[in-house]
Amino acid sequence: MTLDYVEAPDVKRLVDEIADSLDLFHVVPQFVYCYRSKGSKSKRIIARIHGLGRIWQEALRRPPVYVIEVISEQYDKLSDEEKERTLIHELLHIPKGFSGGFRPHKGYIDKKRVERLHRVLLERRSSNSKK
Repeated sequence: MTLDYVEAPDVKRLVDEIADSLDLFHVVPQFVYCYRSKGSKSKRIIARIHGLGRIWQEALRRPPVYVIEVISEQYDKLSDEEKERTLIHELLHIPKGFSGGFRPHKGYIDKKRVERLHRVLLERRSSNSKK
């Protein structure tokens, strides 16, 4: 079975909402793309982020770009809250400089940080709906 990729507008809307709600100002929405892959045999990976490395930026004369890929077989069966946590995790990999590089897990991305940001997202969403 081959791996197929399709644009994921539902994921893109959620990524944009999360970045906006959490004040992730360094994330440039027009340079973050979202795709859903189908056909993966992976059991543990729910999503991953890809960056356009600096050499590719130079060669293609393109700005830094990120692609968030959700693995359909894993991601689609998650609850809405787990999908949000997954996307928060992926967004945390984007460095403040939006350079095409990545932030590592060690010392920055962990379950505690993701949970804290998810609570902030829910609180802000709730307060916005009351207005």
